[in-house]
Amino acid sequence: MPDSAPLPPSVARVLDRFGAMSREEKMQALVGYAKRLEPLPERFRDLDRAAFTVPECQTRVDIFPEHGDGRLHFYADLDARQSPTIAAFLSIILGAVNDQPPETTLAIPDDFVPRMMEGIGLHTRELGLTAMVQRLKRHAREAAQTGPGAARAPSAPSL
Repeated sequence: MPDSAPLPPSVARVLDRFGAMSREEKMQALVGYAKRLEPLPERFRDLDRAAFTVPECQTRVDIFPEHGDGRLHFYADLDARQSPTIAAFLSIILGAVNDQPPETTLAIPDDFVPRMMEGIGLHTRELGLTAMVQRLKRHAREAAQTGPGAARAPSAPSL
């Protein structure tokens, strides 16, 4: 995405909100968001996780996409008690892109993770967090190529 292109409003709100917070405020917000991560629906529990795991993360994270009617919805599965920061990050970013067209996810800027996590001191997590954003974008590209009318569940072989 070119730097001059406007950010989708939901993504811009996240960056603006977290950009205005102090380190302490960010940490408090992350604690709250960790508890808001949408639970993984039962229909995903028995799927082979290999295609959905983000291997760059220190924590086991599986991201499942669904799309239909031109919109995407992501679910994430991880141990939120073990990794509350990761759960919070996913809760925040999924809140910005869920039920939006794939273009919203694709418009997430490349520097989203460092901008959002600035000042928190979690540099060791940035590789994994960035990999999660890249995984979301990969699923969004696939959804955009499939077209707006097609409904696809995560069991589709191309994922």
